[in-house]
Amino acid sequence: MTNYLFTSESVGIGHPDKICDQISDAILDACLKQDPNSRVACEVLVGSGLVVLAGEITTDARIDFQEIARQTIRDIGYRDFRLGFDYHSCGIIVSIHKQSPDIARGVSKQKVLFDGIGAGDQGIMFGFACDETPELMPLPIMLAHKLVITLRDYQLENRLPYLRPDSKSQVTVEYDQNNEPIRIHSVVLSTQHSDEVSHETICRDMKEMIRSTLPSHLLDDETQYYINPTGRFVIGGPAGDCGLTGRKTIVDSYGGRGHHGGGAFSGKDPTKVDRSASYAARWVAKNIVAAKLARVCEVQISYAIGVPYPLSIKVDTFGTGIVSERKLEKAIPNVFNLSPGGIIKDLDLCRPIYQKTAFGGHFGREDADFTWEYKNKVSALKSELTVNN
Repeated sequence: MTNYLFTSESVGIGHPDKICDQISDAILDACLKQDPNSRVACEVLVGSGLVVLAGEITTDARIDFQEIARQTIRDIGYRDFRLGFDYHSCGIIVSIHKQSPDIARGVSKQKVLFDGIGAGDQGIMFGFACDETPELMPLPIMLAHKLVITLRDYQLENRLPYLRPDSKSQVTVEYDQNNEPIRIHSVVLSTQHSDEVSHETICRDMKEMIRSTLPSHLLDDETQYYINPTGRFVIGGPAGDCGLTGRKTIVDSYGGRGHHGGGAFSGKDPTKVDRSASYAARWVAKNIVAAKLARVCEVQISYAIGVPYPLSIKVDTFGTGIVSERKLEKAIPNVFNLSPGGIIKDLDLCRPIYQKTAFGGHFGREDADFTWEYKNKVSALKSELTVNN
């Protein structure tokens, strides 16, 4: 086996798809703030001068959907009509109705066919963790996120006045034969900018930013840099491309390193297992790796609509585990309550915490509100495996 390359990308706060994710989650947060039992499935589309809000929301909250959308767009940085899209002049269409009573019947706490809160839909969800980084995340996606987060800091601090909200990053890491990251092979960074700045200035400033942001021991003389490769990125955001909620699922999760079940996260309340069970699967996988039961772990969980427990749990440690995967699968339900109601309760998910998940990734974040990142089941896992060994 020879060395190999693995690449992950991230997108900036002003990317069209991320604008949609943030508006969807801002609406969710507004609902949960007033009514923790809100049922929300909010989708957003943005295009040149236009925002469309659609979906199903059942809540006791009183929500001004247009105001939330405009405030979110303003906070992102689209405040000037010369950007081709701004919070003040964009048109907003609202097409939101109540949750289907057939879905509500399965999710309700009332006894229908089962006791307890049922899953909001069928589906498969994956969680992943590995020991490449202190956050127990794959290195390429963490580095890609770090670049767009730093760009956002530069914008907020006005360190480079020519920067505009839209951006994308991509980092390729070289791994050795033992699957250890050894160097950064290449970095791609595209940032929207004002018309008057030169390409040479952008390249100089962005290379300096990259070198101050990424680990210096992983950069070398052969690392390749691709800064605004087309030479110009003035037209960006919704003026350059339309956006949709949930179109950056790999950016949101593990950068392609782990599997993804296909369900988007943003705009969904925690009864939607696309979101809550993906968070729970990450929680399980991270605690397994934190307990040093495996160096790499992927957990798959499946659900049926209206059924208040998982149908299956599958663990893959890719040959790095110190106990068998079947033993881990048996231990998990005794340590983690993976029913939809159990996940919501144990991870305290009926809180207005979601808009900040919609930029910079949903996993690997050092934030107290990201309860699925807690390593609070390590001892319980070890004890359960010892008892049943």
